[in-house]
Amino acid sequence: MTVLAVVIGVAITLVTGLVGHTPDGLMGATWFGYPLAWLVEMVVGPGYNPWVVRPLRLIVDIVAWTVLAWIILFIVARSKKKTP
Repeated sequence: MTVLAVVIGVAITLVTGLVGHTPDGLMGATWFGYPLAWLVEMVVGPGYNPWVVRPLRLIVDIVAWTVLAWIILFIVARSKKKTP
């Protein structure tokens, strides 16, 4: 169950990296990742590599989604054991 939770956590983190969400009033970059923006595309950045990955935020996102997935899997498994 733990391995499945980690796989789900990594998958959700990577999928949220496809969704851009830049707070209003900020210009010059597009943020990706939820709840923490772990991937940033610099609009006015250098032409050779406008992408910036923030590893600490990426790890925190993976841990947060993994914990949430584990809790959901635990509740589902527990409810299946109680039903006859």
